Formats: sequence, C-alpha cells, structure tokens
Amino acid sequence: MKILAIGRNYANHAKELNNPVPAEPVVFSMPDSALLKSNKDFYYPDFSKDIHHEVEIVVKISRVGKNIPIEFAHRYYTEIGLGIDFTARDIQAECKKKGLPWEKAKAFDGAAPISKFITKDQFKDVNQMDFHLDINGKRVQTGNTANMIFSIDYLIAYLSQFFTLKIGDLIYTGTPEGVGPVKIGDHLEGALEGEQLLDFKVK
Repeated sequence: MKILAIGRNYANHAKELNNPVPAEPVVFSMPDSALLKSNKDFYYPDFSKDIHHEVEIVVKISRVGKNIPIEFAHRYYTEIGLGIDFTARDIQAECKKKGLPWEKAKAFDGAAPISKFITKDQFKDVNQMDFHLDINGKRVQTGNTANMIFSIDYLIAYLSQFFTLKIGDLIYTGTPEGVGPVKIGDHLEGALEGEQLLDFKVK
C-alpha cells in the first residue's frame, strides 16, 4: 500500500502560501508509517515548532490500474474518507530554500491521520462534496471538491501514468485555504458532508 498526496490543489490555498497555482498536480508520497488511524491522538514531534493542519478528502483505490483514461477513473475507487496532512512548516521552508524534497516535513510518523471510509454511493456528486475542520470548536477550514484545481478522476488518471495504482492505495487530494498551526491540547474535529469522521487531540 502506498500513499500519494497532492499539494496546492485549491487555488486559494496556493495563494495563501504565496505559491503559484500549478499547471499540473504537485505530487509527493508518504510511507504507511505516516498514517494515524482510529482517531488516535497526534503527538507533537520534537523536531518541529510549527506543525500546520491541512484537512483533505482521501480516496481509496479499489482495483489495479495503469495509464487509466480519465473517463474510466471513477471505476477505480468506491470509498472516500477524510484525512489531515500535518506539515512541519519550519522544516518544509528549509527544504524549499535548499531545493530539497519535502518528505521530512510531510511524511513523518503520524503525519497523516485518516478517518474511516464511506462508500461513494452515499454522495450525490463526489465533485460537489462539502468538508470542514474545527479546532477547539472553531471552524478553521471549509472546502468543497468543486473547488479542486484537479478533480479526483483527473488525479487518478494523472497518477496512473507514473505509478501503478493498487488496491488499498490512498490519494490525499489536497487542502483548501485556512491552514494554520496546531498546539498541544488542541481538539480537532473533521466532517464530510455533515458526518463527523475525525475527532482527536494533539498531545
């Protein structure tokens, strides 16, 4: 199982970080040790002083595919979940400054909390899904998949040009604007189309 993640997939998020809006998906990967399941608490790592939250729609691949045409991409996933892409922004800034990869800042242990998955048949339109993140009862991020620069189907087709997609692979599809720091003691709650899927604390 592999985790493929997309950066800067919402124009307003790219702008809030002073990044250009990409012409093609920005792709990075995470090991399975980055996953944090079952709403377990996130333990703030000692190597960073600036961990930011990024709530994202996550797609689980349900069949093997390579070079998938976009018109058939919808056949390659049946479940959708909600995840957080925790980012060590201080480490990421150093990596960017040196022209180095981001993995230390994005793929560390526990960096990718993941919810349970819901069958996509529950949703009227996967390209019109609302989701949000609350911290300590305050809404900090609100997104809708209609605002993705690259749709779920486009991402599946694009990624499958480079990587054979296998059953159980996860695609983190990018975060909307509103990212910001978390601190020890914070309570994070995330919902997709009104159903709460994430509920954990930072320790």
